[in-house]
Amino acid sequence: MNTESLKKYHPFKPTITLKDRKWPDKTITVPPIWVSTDGRDGNQSLPVPMDILRKLYFFETVVSCGFKEIEIGFPSASPTEFNFGRKLIEEKRIPDNVTIQVLVQAKEDLIIRTLESLVGARRAIIHLYNSTSPAQRRIVFDHNMHQTISIAARGVEWIQKHQEIVSGTELILEYSPESFSATETNFALHICQQVMDLWKPTPDNKIILNLPATVEVSTPNRYADQIEWFIRHLENRESAIISVHTHNDRGTGIAATELALLAGAERVEGTLFGNGERTGNADLVTLALNMYTQGVDPKLDLHNLPAIAEEYQRCTRMPIHPRHPYVGKLVCTAFSGSHQDAIRKGLRDWEAGEKKVWEVPYLPFNPTDLGREYQTSIRVNAQSGKGGVAFLLEQEHINPPKELLEEFSLLVKKHTDEQQCEATSDELKTMFLGEYDYLEGNNRFPWKLKDFTITDSGIRTSCKVRFEEDCGRNNVVPHEFVGEGNGPIEALVRSFDEYVPFQVLDYHTHSLGYGAEASAISYVKIRNRNDVAWGVGIDTDITQAAVKATFSALNRAERIRRSDASKEKGL
Repeated sequence: MNTESLKKYHPFKPTITLKDRKWPDKTITVPPIWVSTDGRDGNQSLPVPMDILRKLYFFETVVSCGFKEIEIGFPSASPTEFNFGRKLIEEKRIPDNVTIQVLVQAKEDLIIRTLESLVGARRAIIHLYNSTSPAQRRIVFDHNMHQTISIAARGVEWIQKHQEIVSGTELILEYSPESFSATETNFALHICQQVMDLWKPTPDNKIILNLPATVEVSTPNRYADQIEWFIRHLENRESAIISVHTHNDRGTGIAATELALLAGAERVEGTLFGNGERTGNADLVTLALNMYTQGVDPKLDLHNLPAIAEEYQRCTRMPIHPRHPYVGKLVCTAFSGSHQDAIRKGLRDWEAGEKKVWEVPYLPFNPTDLGREYQTSIRVNAQSGKGGVAFLLEQEHINPPKELLEEFSLLVKKHTDEQQCEATSDELKTMFLGEYDYLEGNNRFPWKLKDFTITDSGIRTSCKVRFEEDCGRNNVVPHEFVGEGNGPIEALVRSFDEYVPFQVLDYHTHSLGYGAEASAISYVKIRNRNDVAWGVGIDTDITQAAVKATFSALNRAERIRRSDASKEKGL
């Protein structure tokens, strides 16, 4: 960037000082009043605004999440906005514990139209606003402070004058000095005080004073100072609910909201996943779950977050970034090998004991709390290590010995690097069994097991093994060997003594799944001449599984030998 361009920018200069600020030493212990503005602020920010049907589906989604105050639109802006409010009211779609909110400018005809949209509502918030910042006053309206106050005052008076239109409705006034964060704080206080004096709220019938960061102009701590100073100096404080409405121009909308709550705000306006003008509004889902993961009940129901996200995307036609906090498809996912290993061990530790505090490295929340699954927590690509491979194989009930796991992880890394892809648990299972499992008809295995029978005398075990050797060019040679040993595997080894002597170096077996019908999976490591190889076998009979694993290892060792021989011949 051209450094000369910096001259046009100047740091934000606060108009108040707060040297004894209290908010830094506080913590959030209770949730605010949540207000979804998806139907208005979020909707007007969409490339294609929602039609009535989409707005209805979205309204129902927001209600199902537990929101008690919902801004449904700007009724005077268009027939769609007006008709949507009428549909909700006339068809009795608003639950008794939900209050709808509508936005209006301080113009008499717009106020009349807005009140008409609310006829028949049990309870409603009429949200009046006008711009108050120096730039807005000077550039947009050519107004001084007195004229700006007059706009707000006339708006309140017009609402009072025409309130009989909604005589059966409990009407609550919300007032916003738009661009509060960029307004001289003492002037914002003065105009809000004037509005309160006209409306005459009481502790039982409070006014809502909404103090928006319509555009982020400074760091979140400055916004918190403004909120705390405003609250300290507000007369008749007990008759007002202090609300905030932040935007995300500096990428700190969520932080600004959290600090504002520390500073004394009681109510938060925003959208479900942060959609809004420019870089967006405060993300209410993230705010709520930030509280949840600190042990504070946000009083919202987000247990099925994937379904909420799906409905959001369907109604708004807007995507959710894969790294979006909590809901993004990749936020419960680790590709780094060291992260995968730590998550795998952390999950195992959590599931093994009766832990009361969630403590899993690299995973700040339990995915199942939000309707997500553990297997999405770890995904494998060329950057991954054996921890991630092990975790995903475990999802398929495959737990290979450490040495075999290390060997297979190198094959996975090579495959994902060459193919520039990632591998799911199902794909890893297929890859693992394709490489190590003895499968009937696998043409990579030159020796085909035909039959294996054992006879146990109580002292020694004897076995008879029949197999076919594929010597190439359609030349198949049958073999039949007999051997004795202390068990089936030793008997099998002895039966091969005169043909291909080998040793079993390692052997593991476990159940492949759960229940009486589960198969056994065996892992066998052998040495054949100078070649060492692992094999895997699966069977409902544990002995047959071990025999198949041994045959698999023999075949893999033979492939290694033949491959080395071909290289020596220059083939």
